[in-house]
Amino acid sequence: MSESRWNENGDLVGLIKTLPALYFTAQKIVTKMKLKYPFVLIHISTVVLILAESSRPPFACDSSHPLTKSYPFCKPTLPINQRVQDLISRLTLDEKISQLVNSAPPIPRLGIPEYEWWSEALHGVAYFPGLHTGMSLNGTIQSATSFPQVILTAASFDVHLWYRIGQAIGREARAIYNAGQATGMTFWAPNINIFRDPRWGRGQETPGEDPVVTGKYAVSFVRGIQGDTFEGGKLGHHLQASACCKHFTAYDLDNWKGVNRFVFNAKVSLQDLADTYMPPFRSCIEEGKASGIMCAYNRVNGVPNCADYNLLSKTARAQWGFDGYITSDCDAVSIIHEEQGYAKLPEDAVADVLKAGMDVNCGNYLKNYTKSAVVKRKLPISEIDRALHNLFSVRMRLGLFDGNPLQQPFGKIGPDQVCSQEHQNLALEAARNSIVLLKNTYRLLPFSKAKTTSLAVIGPNANSAKTLLGNYAGIPCKTVTPLQGLQRYVKDIRYHPGCNAVNCSYALTDQAVKVAKGAEYVVLVMGLDQTQEREELDRVDLVLSPKQQNLISILARAAKNPVVLVLLSGGPVDISFAKNDKHIGSILWAGYPGEAGGLALAEIIFGDHNPGGRLPVTWYPQSFVKVPMTDMRMRPEPSSGYPGRTYRFYQGQKVFEFGYGLSYSNYSYEFLPVAQNKVYLNHQIKSPKAELENSNALKHVPVSELGTELCSKRIPVTVRAQNHGDMAGRHPLLLFVRSAKAGNGRPEKQLVGFQSVILNAGERADVEFELSPCEHLSTVNEDGLMVIEEGSHLLSIEDKESEITVIL
Repeated sequence: MSESRWNENGDLVGLIKTLPALYFTAQKIVTKMKLKYPFVLIHISTVVLILAESSRPPFACDSSHPLTKSYPFCKPTLPINQRVQDLISRLTLDEKISQLVNSAPPIPRLGIPEYEWWSEALHGVAYFPGLHTGMSLNGTIQSATSFPQVILTAASFDVHLWYRIGQAIGREARAIYNAGQATGMTFWAPNINIFRDPRWGRGQETPGEDPVVTGKYAVSFVRGIQGDTFEGGKLGHHLQASACCKHFTAYDLDNWKGVNRFVFNAKVSLQDLADTYMPPFRSCIEEGKASGIMCAYNRVNGVPNCADYNLLSKTARAQWGFDGYITSDCDAVSIIHEEQGYAKLPEDAVADVLKAGMDVNCGNYLKNYTKSAVVKRKLPISEIDRALHNLFSVRMRLGLFDGNPLQQPFGKIGPDQVCSQEHQNLALEAARNSIVLLKNTYRLLPFSKAKTTSLAVIGPNANSAKTLLGNYAGIPCKTVTPLQGLQRYVKDIRYHPGCNAVNCSYALTDQAVKVAKGAEYVVLVMGLDQTQEREELDRVDLVLSPKQQNLISILARAAKNPVVLVLLSGGPVDISFAKNDKHIGSILWAGYPGEAGGLALAEIIFGDHNPGGRLPVTWYPQSFVKVPMTDMRMRPEPSSGYPGRTYRFYQGQKVFEFGYGLSYSNYSYEFLPVAQNKVYLNHQIKSPKAELENSNALKHVPVSELGTELCSKRIPVTVRAQNHGDMAGRHPLLLFVRSAKAGNGRPEKQLVGFQSVILNAGERADVEFELSPCEHLSTVNEDGLMVIEEGSHLLSIEDKESEITVIL
C-alpha cells in the first residue's frame, strides 16, 4: 500500500475514498496469492474489509441487526410472496404510505434502509447532480460508459448489439451499487414509444418508428440489463438490475404549439393501438420479462394512463402476465387532478391510480393524500398492500433483503467493470455499426489515409463533446469529438466552428470560407443538439436553421473538392438541399453517437470501417409540418389530404426512406425457392362461422380462431446475399411483407424480420429467416383484432420479391 494513499496529515482520508476499489482488489489478491505471504495479505484484506463498511451498499436484513434472524421476510429460503406478506403485515399505515413514493424513506425499527426508485440508464448509467436519483457518480466511481443515443443504435438493426449494451449497463449499474454509490437499482429505461412524428423532441430516446424493431430492442435491452441470457428464460428470481419500459402508452408529444404532454388527450383507434402503440410493450413484458412499467402523463381517449384499470391491470397484468411494479411518470398523479381535471379531489386521483394498478408515485401526491383517501373511504387499505407487494417483491428480487449484497450472485461485480476497456470498445463498435451513409457521389468516401494532405473540419458540432451524448446521458469515461477523431488520421487539420452555436444565430462565414479554401478536403459537422430537440421541446420545423443551411452551401461551393456533410441529430432533417447539391459529395448521419462517436466517424471517413447502418425512421420533407402533431392516426385519409405516418402508412414524398443506408460495398440479394409457399387455413379454423369477408372482398379469419398447429408453424425463407465490393462490411438485411392488394387500412409494407450480416469482399452467404403465419402474415382490422387475409403476400428485400399465398 503506497504512501500516496495517505494525505499529508497521515490520516486515512485518501484511503477511504478508494475503499470500494480496494475491497475488490483485496478480494482478487487474496484469491490469486493466498498461499504467498498469507500473514500480510490477511492483514491488508482485513483492514480494507473493515474500513469498507463505511461505504458498503445499503441493504435490509443485516446480520448485525438484533432482530433480523427472527424476521421471516429476511429468510431467502422462503418464497418471495411469503416474505413480502410477512413484511407488509409488520408495517403501520403511515409506514406503508411512506413507501408509495419514489424516494422511499428508511424504516429503522425493521432495519430497512431508504430506497430510491428513480434511476436512469437509457444509453448508459446516468447521473444528474442536484436531482435525487438513485445513482451517484460522485465517489470512487466518477463516470460510466456512454453508449450512442438509442435512435442511432437502432440503425444497426442488431439485436445482439442491443443485448450486449444492456448487459454492460446492467453490470456497471450493479458495480456502482456495490461500491456504495447508489440507493436504488430500478432504472426507468428503455423508452419504447413509437417515433410517430419526426418533430418529437424525445424521439432520439427511442428505437424508431417500427413496432417490430422497437419490440425487439425492448426485449434485447431488458434481458441484458436485468441479467438474463440473450435467448431469455434463465433469469429466475434474481435481478442484476431492474428495467422499466416506458411510457405506457401512446405517448409521443412533449410540447408542441402550446399543447403539452400533461394535458394532451391522445385519440387513438383500436386498430392503431393494436398494431402500433401496444406491441412494443407486450414484447417487453411477455418476452423481455421487464420488472417495471411507467405509465405516461397523457390521456388516451379521455382516460389518464396512470388511472386506466383496463390498461394497467387487465391488459398488462392479466393478459400479458406482467410481474413487477408500475410507476407513474414524475408528478403524473398530481396532474390528473390539478391539470387534467379528471379527478375532482386529490384523494380521488390517489384512489384512481392505486385502484387502476399503479404502485409507486414519482412525486409526493401519494405521500400527501393517501391517508386522507383512506379516512374518506375512497381507498381500501388492501390496494395499498397490493402496491407494496409489487414494490417489495422487486426489491427482494434485486437481492436487497438477503443480507450483504456483496455476498450475493452479483456481489463480485466491482469498480473495474465500470468504463472497462471492453465496454468502451463496445461503445465504439455500436457507433461504427450504426452510422448511416446517406450519399456518396463519385465514391468521394473513403478518403485515402496515405494521400490526404490536409483537412478542414468546420461546424458547431465538430468539437462539441456534449453534443455527442444526447439526452439522459451520464458522465462519460472519455469522449472523442469528430475533430479529435480526424486528427488521428491527418496531421494538417484546420478547424473552425463556423457558427457561434448550432442555431447559427451568428455565422462566422468569411473566416470559415478562408479555412475551407486552404484545405484539400472539407468535413462539415452540422445538425442539431439538445437546444433544438429534447424532453419538453418538440420541433416546429424539419429543416436546419436558415443560417446553418446557408453556411453549408457557401462552404461547399468554396471548397476545392466536394465536401463531406456530417449530421448530428436525433430526429430526421429535411436536407433536400444537400442531397441535391453536387458540391456536397457525401452525407453521413451520426445521430448522437456517444463517447466514442468522433473516432467512429473518423474510421468511416478514412475507410477503416465500412458503414452499414440503416435509417430507423422515415425522413420527411418540410411540408410534413402542416400535419398536426396531435393527430394520432397512423393510416392515411386521402379525402382530407392526411398522408398517414411512418413507412407503413405514409403516402407522401420522402427525403429518405425507412431502412435506407449506403455502404462502400455493393450488395445483391436473391430469394431462394420457398418450399412452403402456400398456407392453407380452411382445416385450421376452430369455428366454421369464423370465416369472414371484409369490405374489400377479401376473406379473412381472426387469428384467435386458428389452431395452435398453424400458429406454431414456421415457414423458412432463405435470402442469398453477396458483397460485390472491395471491402468487408457488416450490414442489416431487412425483410418486409405486403399484401398484393393495397388499401383498406393495410400497411404499404411491414417489416417482419432483420439480421445483421458480415460479408468479406466478394463473399456470399445464405441468410435464414423464419415466418410465423399468425404473426407475420396477419393484419389488424378496425376492431383491433388480428386477422389473416386470403390471397398473395409478397416478401421483399430491396427490389427482390417472393410470393406466399394464403388459401381459405
